[in-house]
Amino acid sequence: MAKVASLAVMCIAAMVIAIFASHADAVVTCGTVATDLSPCLDYVRMGGAIPTMCCNGIRSLFSAVRSTQDRQTVCNCMKSAAGVISGVNLNLAAALPSKCGVNIPYKISPSIDCAKVQ
Repeated sequence: MAKVASLAVMCIAAMVIAIFASHADAVVTCGTVATDLSPCLDYVRMGGAIPTMCCNGIRSLFSAVRSTQDRQTVCNCMKSAAGVISGVNLNLAAALPSKCGVNIPYKISPSIDCAKVQ
């Protein structure tokens, strides 16, 4: 009987750890996105030379992305920001990751369905 109770406690503990671990996977927030991408604002508004700090921020942001939830968070944050920040040239914004040597699995666009980003 003690073995069965011990096994049940271990199973419950494993389930609790799995639940918390799945929520701990999400490390990226809109604050992270804003901080990392803020050096890019002038570029996506006016063009010109891409600031080194902008590419550093993009690399930092996407190196922090570990899960589908993180990718969806980044997508939603960028989509929301594009709707609020005036004067953003969407073509410049969409091309920015590849110009900084970062490959992202979706196109930056205000019409993207971030729930479908994997």
